[in-house]
Amino acid sequence: MNYENLKIPNHVGIILDGNGRWAKSRGLNRSAGHKAGYENLKELCVHILDVGVKYLSVYAFSTENFKRSEEEVGYLMNLVAKKFKSDAKFFMKNDVKVVFSGVRENLRKDVLESMDYVTNLTKDNKKGVFNVCINYGGHLELTDMTKKISKLVKEDKIKIEDINEELISKSLYQDLPPIDFLIRTSGEQRVSNFMLWQLSYAEFYFPKVHFPDFNKEEFNKALIEYTKRDRRFGGINYETKSN
Repeated sequence: MNYENLKIPNHVGIILDGNGRWAKSRGLNRSAGHKAGYENLKELCVHILDVGVKYLSVYAFSTENFKRSEEEVGYLMNLVAKKFKSDAKFFMKNDVKVVFSGVRENLRKDVLESMDYVTNLTKDNKKGVFNVCINYGGHLELTDMTKKISKLVKEDKIKIEDINEELISKSLYQDLPPIDFLIRTSGEQRVSNFMLWQLSYAEFYFPKVHFPDFNKEEFNKALIEYTKRDRRFGGINYETKSN
């Protein structure tokens, strides 16, 4: 595929939806769907960064997901604890910098250790940033950002007049550019509390395919659709605004 003729978004967000339905359609348990989803995500991440995307953010586990069954939550936590640590060399080999967004409370010690291990190991990698949102909620991120900035004001480190959009962006869980293109697999058409500040001018794409089947070819289809979009910021064409 000739990517030179396509618009490549700088920051892509993906809501990883449909693992359970993918498994159910095959007569498997939900855990099998999550495993298949992770294996697909690992390969897809490298492909997305290879084509020129610089930042990839994925919604892997929300704060609300703790309401799922104890068995499913336990499996997902085991997956994070084992896979990110064992696959750290894979991300190193592919020059991917892995970071995490979310709160550390309620996450098991082995999960945190795995996250910290891959983060520290890949911190100097240059191909692109893979931002994994675990125990994450958009409202909570904005609440925590507000507390962080309020503390700076209280400690006289900044003045209220210093608060602007740039400071807010830098005070979120990760200092990342706005999301240009949001993909939610499995056909659901909502953002579900995902990176609300960063999504303000994103283009949305809702393929019906479940995430374990959202492979390189499906992402290429998404890029073709993104290329057709005429992005506008308050009526100003994005490409014209950028030049």
